[in-house]
Amino acid sequence: MPKNAKKVISDIKADAKKAIGAAKSVVRRNPQKSANSKMSTNRLELLITVVNRKKSEFYQDLLLSFDVNFQTAVNARGTASMQMLSLLGLEDSPKTVIFSFIREDKIQDALAALENKFQTIKDGRGVAYTVPLSSVIGVTAYGFLSNVKTVKEEKNE
Repeated sequence: MPKNAKKVISDIKADAKKAIGAAKSVVRRNPQKSANSKMSTNRLELLITVVNRKKSEFYQDLLLSFDVNFQTAVNARGTASMQMLSLLGLEDSPKTVIFSFIREDKIQDALAALENKFQTIKDGRGVAYTVPLSSVIGVTAYGFLSNVKTVKEEKNE
């Protein structure tokens, strides 16, 4: 592998670690509306799905059916050493991590569909979990990420 490729991979790993650290530090707000809240829509969560690379397009298409308007996929690989994998009788398969923004009201259905596909598709196993977002800057950005055409704001009475 060329030295340049090793540096790119190292940079991607460092960026991924930073993103995961930032995602872990997000704290879910109180589910009741605060007095300062102007949004009357569902909150967003970051759905993180880890699957075999050859099945990633299938899972991205599946997630689109749950009004996921923005998602990105990153190539990855497991952390187990080759010795450990051979000891367990496993092989090292390349993975893809899919980051998707999904509305809170769609999460249970999406996770249930993913779990079903993980169990029924050959070589389709994976892991999926969500990380709550505490805020999104801008009504337009929220509308895009939540796949909502118009976002209503509450009027202060």
